[in-house]
This record gives sequence, structure tokens and C-alpha cells, in this order.
Amino acid sequence: MLFAGVGVFVALGVLALKFLAYRLTGSVALYSDALESIINVVASGAALVALYVAQRPADHNHPYGHTKAEYLSAVAEGVLIVLAALSILSVAVPHALHPRAVEATALGLGINFVASVINLVWGVLLMRVGRASRSPALLADGKHVLSDVVTSVGVVLGVVLAKLTGWNVLDPLLAILVACNILWSGWGLLSESVGGLMDRGVDQLTEKRIREVMKSHASGALEMHDLRTRTSGQITFVEFHLVVPGDMTVSESHVICDRLEDAIRQELEGARISIHVEPQEKAKHEGVLVL
Repeated sequence: MLFAGVGVFVALGVLALKFLAYRLTGSVALYSDALESIINVVASGAALVALYVAQRPADHNHPYGHTKAEYLSAVAEGVLIVLAALSILSVAVPHALHPRAVEATALGLGINFVASVINLVWGVLLMRVGRASRSPALLADGKHVLSDVVTSVGVVLGVVLAKLTGWNVLDPLLAILVACNILWSGWGLLSESVGGLMDRGVDQLTEKRIREVMKSHASGALEMHDLRTRTSGQITFVEFHLVVPGDMTVSESHVICDRLEDAIRQELEGARISIHVEPQEKAKHEGVLVL
């Protein structure tokens, strides 16, 4: 929460610097870069709200918690990114048809460079904290900020080239490339976030780790099948069927379940696990075989 709150002020500061750089140069490419920073401000605010909602405990109407609020924030950010790209195109295309000279002042370019350095440091921090806390909202924000850094570097180089070569058309053409890059970033963010809303399972490596943990801590059981996983913000849900000998007591099977749950939670912190115990005749002879 604190990190997301600081992000709003960082985004506002970068936005002010980039618009100042645009005013000093009159560059369409720098204008497109500043427009994208508006999305950073909105996205940071959305991430803050999403994290606040996601941390609320489960209640009667939301027994699985509110963690998917982070995915909603990321989807909203993806939509805003696409809208920003379309806005940039609406400005850049007319200027490409009728290019004009750019006042590439050292002060204006220097201010834009400072804003890019701030974004680089902040983007790296967002990605680290997002991975550590498994937060889709912070990761989405971090990816967007880092893509903004790449865009800004390209914009500055293009403006300098336009000034040195006298090819003024380079400025709006670069703005169009910026818009295309933003569209690609927005599409990737939308795809990833929608996957979370659609209950996408864990990646293959994580599933392999889960199966290995299940096999090494299921002594006394016969097999485990129908493993299903899904991620929701910082929480991973794991469910599977546990087959035990038909004459095993409920207490004995419960001991195995407790052992499996503890082992999986050590591998996936905060995992929520559901185990359906079945007698031997329900075995499918597939999945994770213990014997």
C-alpha cells in the first residue's frame, strides 16, 4: 500500500517534468511521451485503490477474498494504455504529413532525461516488490513504467537526429513508433491480466514443483489425481483428489492431508489447498502415484 501511494507522487513528478520538456522543445515525440505519463499517474492511482481492496479479508459475499481487484486494475491500465496510443496517433499523423522544425534545446532534452532516470529506478523497484509480493497490480505498473523508459530514450534520440539532419519528419514518425510500442505493451498487459481473471493455472515449473512436493509427502496414500490450480493476486489455490486404502480411517487420512498442506504451503507461501479424499476403488492410476 505504501509503495503504491509513493508511486502516485513519483508519476506526478515525472509527468510535470515531461510536459515541461515538451513545452521547451515543441517536439511531437516528446508530447507523445508526456501523454503516456498521464497514463502512469492514472495507473498508479488505480494500483493504489486495487491494493487497498485486495487486502480486505474474505467476507460473506466474497468467501475467496478480494484479490482479483488487482487484475481489474491491470485490465483498466491496459485499456488506458491503448487509448493513450490512439491519442498520440491522432496528433502525430497530421504532423507527419506536414512536419515542422523542432527546437531541441539542451535544457528540454535534459529534463526529459532526468524524468527517464527517475522512471528507470522506480520501475526496477516496482518489479522487485511486485515479484516479491506476487502483486499483479505492482507488476503491471512496473512493466508499464519500464516500457516508458525505453520509449523516452528512443524519443530523445529521434529528436536529436531530427535536429542534426534537418529531417523534421523524424519527430512525428518517432511519435508514431512510440504509439505502436504503447499499443503492443497495452495488448500484452491486457492478455496477462485477463488470464488472471479467467482463473489461469500456475506455470509448468510451479506445477512440477507442486507435484514433487505431493509425491514426497504423501506416504500412506496411493495416488493423487485431478490436480487443479489457479492464481488470484497473491494467492495460489490448489486442489486435488487423494486416494487412500479403503480400510484407512478418517483420522489417518486427515494426517496425510495435513502433511501435504503444510508441505505445499512451504513451497507456495499463502497457498489455499482443498483435498478430496477417495477410497482405493476410485484410483485412476494417473497423476501423482505414491506406490
